[in-house]
Amino acid sequence: MKTIITLDQLLEALYETVLMVGISLLIGSLLGITIGIILVITRPGGLLQNKFIYAVLNPIINIFRSLPFIILLVAIIPFTRLIVQTSVGTSAAIVPLIIYIAPYIGRLVENSLLEVNPGILEAAEAMGATPFQVIWYFMLPEAFGSLILTMTTATIGLIGATAMAGTVGGGGIGDLAISYGYQRFDTVAIVVTVAILIIVVQGIQSAGNFFASKARRE
Repeated sequence: MKTIITLDQLLEALYETVLMVGISLLIGSLLGITIGIILVITRPGGLLQNKFIYAVLNPIINIFRSLPFIILLVAIIPFTRLIVQTSVGTSAAIVPLIIYIAPYIGRLVENSLLEVNPGILEAAEAMGATPFQVIWYFMLPEAFGSLILTMTTATIGLIGATAMAGTVGGGGIGDLAISYGYQRFDTVAIVVTVAILIIVVQGIQSAGNFFASKARRE
């Protein structure tokens, strides 16, 4: 069967995917890292233990993480329309992607930071370091290798989410696969888009493993 899609369409779809992942990952990372740090320092026994903040933030993160992306995508359409004045297209997909990935990154960052040897943090406090200095100069550097893998996992998760965004016209590789591969029964389009996603994901995972290994000096 002759494929319906063209090289220009593939390149445009790839660009849209990169755009969605890039912007969502940037903003989601800023929010997620902040969320993760707050969860760690306010938890019982944390640097700035605060039962109220932890008790409120922790279940909120769990609620957002329990929602499948496709449901979240549809559920916040009014909010998306309020932010970007539309509920379809690449720009509209970025809003739910950020809301989806920020709590996800927050939980992964929390797990990474909790792996840091408590003795290092105690030694930093004993030397008179402020909570900010403990976080910036000790906690984050010690967890750097794990954080790289965290961001790698988040990036791959985002790529999968952008594919699902294609079901509502979000653009990108997923939209191309659904519009041409599924709805127009173009098997070649499905194979090509799947191959592209596999190559991209494998490349990102390999790069993440490499840099994490370097950071850990393995």
